[in-house]
Parts: sequence; structure tokens; C-alpha cells
Amino acid sequence: MDVANYALAHYLARTGRAVSLVAHRVDADLAALPGVSFEKVSKPLNSYLLAAPLLRRRGLAVGGSVLRAGGDAVANGGNCPLPAVNWVHYVHAAYAPHGAGSFLRRGKQAFARWCHLREERIAFRAARRLIANSYRTKDDLVRGFKINPSLIDVIYYGVDAERFAPATDEQRRDVRQRLGWNADCRYVAFIGALGDRRKGFDTLFAAWPGVAASGVRAKLVVIGQGAELSDWQRRSSVAGISGSIEFMGFRADVHEILRACDALVSPTRYEAYGLGVHEAICVGIPAVVSSTAGVAERYPAGFDELLLSDPENPTDLAARVVSCLANHQLWREKMIAFSGQLRKRTWDDMARDILRVLACPRSETGLSC
Repeated sequence: MDVANYALAHYLARTGRAVSLVAHRVDADLAALPGVSFEKVSKPLNSYLLAAPLLRRRGLAVGGSVLRAGGDAVANGGNCPLPAVNWVHYVHAAYAPHGAGSFLRRGKQAFARWCHLREERIAFRAARRLIANSYRTKDDLVRGFKINPSLIDVIYYGVDAERFAPATDEQRRDVRQRLGWNADCRYVAFIGALGDRRKGFDTLFAAWPGVAASGVRAKLVVIGQGAELSDWQRRSSVAGISGSIEFMGFRADVHEILRACDALVSPTRYEAYGLGVHEAICVGIPAVVSSTAGVAERYPAGFDELLLSDPENPTDLAARVVSCLANHQLWREKMIAFSGQLRKRTWDDMARDILRVLACPRSETGLSC
């Protein structure tokens, strides 16, 4: 389960509700809470594509049983066509993956997208209401599936306000020492899987020599893994910039790493929301992100310098990163104020908003005629 689903389920269980979870895996602490039952769905060959029919079948069985007993159900996107509330975190119809890797891999991506589009059409037709994680996602649902806008509620994510909080100078120094980072270097984070080009790492990679040549001493730290990780490591060596890029792979301490960084960059080609950007802002660092990302609609006036109009333009990206680092203190002050606004909305606030949607009349259907 991702953090948003976990937060909802955890809130429901903590407030005395019986919760039935259908997933490939669930946090052990959540599964151990009173009133929580977990239906584990296997993942053949560790493939989400092969597991999709199993998840759908089990979700229909468990969710249908709960609905018949008078309870509520929340499905995620195309995972399960329940006549219930569908919480949409990603719209496959809004983004066609950029081809990368072998012919076989590209073919698999194309087939998976065809399956996802079919599953979304069926699931959204079955839903009585939908929840979008941003207005960008709501617009994608309206355009892609002709859904009546009045049946889509926009509910923003929350955050763990204690875990993702601005660090003091002393805390930043401590984390940097633990990571072996230099005190006089600017560190820029990228968070995302390196198995496709959706997150725009290729654009950032192309922009990085311009950042490195600007005179600002900076290092790019890449948090994430995927099929192209070794290829990007090889390319950085060939390009002669391996010394200014650190590939950190998967990390469980992302919140600590972010607090030690000076900026985050996310030149994403498609982002329904962008929780990693949200969390970076909450720890008080500037986040350069594509203007089309869902989280960008939450940026206040005066933050245009951090919003990329073209995630394919490495020259523009490099200039924005350099400007952000050169004016680090000014941006830090602005981001700490912005952090205070975002951190007021917790995961529990989000869960309460979802409960209000669940209380909507059951007679409503998901698609307009």
C-alpha cells in the first residue's frame, strides 16, 4: 500500500471502524490494529500486470461483501470496478509512456497501458463517485472519460507534519556528516523510479552539465532505482559528470536526506499530484517542478521561477536550478513559510474529507449520459 492508502486505513482503524484491506502487501503495524483484516493477493513473477486480474477478482469479492452488508468501499483507479467511491491517484489515459529500453520492454509498456486504459474505463463507469488528488487529475478524468465534473471531488493529500518538518542548521549538519556530504556544497535531490522517462530524469541529466559549469558547487543526489539505473550510471561516467552525481538507489530515510538537501528537482512529464515535491516543500527546501504537475496548483503567487513550462527543455531547467541555488537563502525563507501552510493539513484531515465523500448518496453514478 502507498502512504495515502495507508493513512486512510490507519485513520479508519484508529477511530474504531472495521477495515478490510485487499492488497499485495500491507504494513505489519497496520494489519495488527484491532478491526483490521487483510486479504493478501499474490503477485505472480513479481508482476503487477499479471497480478491485476487477481487483485480485481478479490477486490470485487471482498468489496461486494462489505457493500451488501451496508458498509463502504474505496477502490483505486482501474484496480477494481466496484459500485463505490473510486480514489484516483493516476490517470493512464493522461500519459503515454516514453519508449525506453529494449523492444520487448517497450512492447510490454504498450500492452500494459492498453490494459490500464480498459480497466479504467470499466472501473470509472462502475463508480458512484470519484475522488481526484488534484484539479489536474479531475480535468484528466473529465476530458478522458467524459465524467460529470459534479461527481468528482478534489481532495488533496496530507502530510506527516512531524516527520516532514524544516530542519535546524544543526540537524542539517548532523545529517550531512552521516551521509559524508561536504559542508560547502549545494545538494540537489531527484526522487523517482529510473525505469521509464515519466519523471524526466533524462531532462535533468541533460541539464546537469550546465549546472556543474555555472560556478555553483553542486551535487545531484538521485533517490530511486529501476531498469535504467545502471545505464544512467554508465552514461554519467562517459559524460564525465559522475563526480557530481550520486546514485543512492532505494532509501528508507528520504525525509532525512531531503532535510539535508538545498533543493529538489522534478521535471516530470506527467504527475497527477507529486507527493515527493509536497514533502520536499514541507521540509523547507525549494522544489523545481513541472507546471502541469498536480502539486504545482498549490504553489502561491511569486513562485513562477520554480515552475517549468517545458519539462523537455534542459537549458531552461539548468538556469532555474542555478538561480534557485544562487538565491538559496531567499528561497529557504519563502519555502519555510510555504511549509507552514502545507503542514497544517495532515493525513487525518485528508481521511476526514474522504469520509464526507463516502457519506454522499449511493444512488449517484460515475458517468454522465
